[in-house]
Formats: sequence, structure tokens, C-alpha cells
Amino acid sequence: MTKTELDSTLELLALSGRTDQPALPPALNTRALTAAEFQGLAAVPPELEWFANLTNAKTRRAYQQDIKDFTAFVGIARPEEFRIVTRPHVIAWRKDLEQRNLALSTIRRKLAALSSLYEYLCEQNAVADNPVDGVKRPKANYNEGLTPALGDAQARALLSAPPENTLKGKRDRAILATLLYHGIRREELCRLSVRDLHHRDGVMHLRIEGKGDKIRFLPVSVKALRLIQEYLEAAGHGEDLAGPLFRPVKNNTTGTLNKPLHPTSVYKEVVRFYGQQVGINSTVHGFCVHSLRATAATNALEHNADIAKVQEWLGHANVSTTRLGC
Repeated sequence: MTKTELDSTLELLALSGRTDQPALPPALNTRALTAAEFQGLAAVPPELEWFANLTNAKTRRAYQQDIKDFTAFVGIARPEEFRIVTRPHVIAWRKDLEQRNLALSTIRRKLAALSSLYEYLCEQNAVADNPVDGVKRPKANYNEGLTPALGDAQARALLSAPPENTLKGKRDRAILATLLYHGIRREELCRLSVRDLHHRDGVMHLRIEGKGDKIRFLPVSVKALRLIQEYLEAAGHGEDLAGPLFRPVKNNTTGTLNKPLHPTSVYKEVVRFYGQQVGINSTVHGFCVHSLRATAATNALEHNADIAKVQEWLGHANVSTTRLGC
């Protein structure tokens, strides 16, 4: 496959990955590709498949530039040459990025893009291992945005603040764990129903309804699952699948408890309430529910998670938002 053919195929793949393209009429669906295009796609190497699978346009543009930067540095001319890249090549590229005085967060994103490519190649058995593994990534300031993240000790203190022996305490521990471990928004948490906690492929997931009615599924952390189950057992509504997952424990106005929590209540009566108890409100300027979301993002990125996957996990439309951890 020549460079011109690769460029044409890449363009076709990028177009096919867009979600804003109008659907073809049914009569044309069977004739959407020419014979040449069909043969070209049949020969697409996994390196280009990875690029096509980046469905978010902004992430695709950012990662495309990052991979182009790497290929230009090491002199890759054909996709198959990615398979002979070694860790020293990646280390040399990282040093070059540092010498260009790029932002630390930019260097991390570029390394994450390359790592994402090689993770896919490993899954496709195109390479034996990921040459980015073991390459030290600079620590970037994920708190450079407006939302501060918590340190590990602060997160543990906050999660331990609600009492273990009351219904409200069990509920609030489950709420804080859900926010801290999964990085969902408070509005998303309040929309959760009992049935949104369910198995997918043998793994317990949360079904999250995000902005723009977009649905995403998140594997539930072991600790959060345990705390949610303890809360449901104490509250007694675990079989009410259509009902809200997190509910008030008292209602002095109408007495109705079978209703979702209000996002303001989650902010004031859970996050800020226990933040005050453990001293986070005064030590972390701007501490709010989004701080727990930023904490989840920061923790994932600091453990070298693929930024595109974290972006999807958080429901961000822009990869740069994920990079800021907010």
C-alpha cells in the first residue's frame, strides 16, 4: 500500500467514523463502496483501524497530530513499521518533546495516544507488547483547571466520614464512593434508578444517562458496589427496579421518600457537609462535587490510563477537558 493509498484510506476511515454523516438511502446501502474501496478496506492494517475507532472527532484530531509527531520523529513511512518500534524509540521521542519545552500535560497526552495505539495492536496480535509501557511520563498538573482534586488521604477521610450504623450514613457513604470512584456528575447520580445497577457480560455496571441524553456504562468498583448493596439492604428498596437508587431518608414536608435526591442536596448535605467535618472545605479552595469527579479523572490519568478511555468514561466531549481533570 503506497503513501497515497494510505492517505486515501485514512480519509475514508475518518469519514466512516463520523457520527454526523447523513444515512444513505436503503437502496444505496449495498452500493456504498466501489470495488476498489472494498479491496482497500479489506487490506486496512490494524494501525488505521485504531484511528477509525476513535469516534470522538476532537479526540481523533488530537491523537492524529500526536501520532503524526511520532511518525515524523522516528521516520515511519508505512503503518507496518509501527511494529518494529521499541522502547528506546519512545524514550528518545519523549526527550525530544521535553527539549521542545512542551507542556507536561501535552507530553503525557502524546505518550497516551501512542500507548493507546499499541494497546490496540496488542489486542489484535499485531505486536507482542506495548513499547510505551515502562516509559516514565512526566507528572502534569491536572488541577490547572478551576476544579481542585483531592489527595488520597483526603479522599479516604471523606469516604469514612459518614457513620456506618445509620441509614443516612450508609446512603452517604455509597453516594461518596459512587462519585469518587466513577467520576459521574451529581445530576447523573440523582438520575440513577435501581435497575441502572446491573450486570453486563458478567460484570456489574452503572448505566449513566449523561448530557444530551447520551448513555454510557461504567464498571462498578468493588468498594462502591459493597457500599451500595449495604445501603439498599438497609433501605429496603433493592427490588424497586424502576425507583430511584438514592433517595431521601426523611421528608418533613410531605413524607414521600420514593423520589430521587435533588442535586443541590447532594452538594450541600453530603459533599460539603462531610467536607466540613473532615476539614476539606477549608483546606481545598473551591471544593465541590466536581472535585470528586476531578479526583477520579486525576487518579486514572496518573495511573497511565488511556486519556481517550477516561474521556469516554467521564462523558466528556473534548479530550482537553479530561486532561484538566474537571
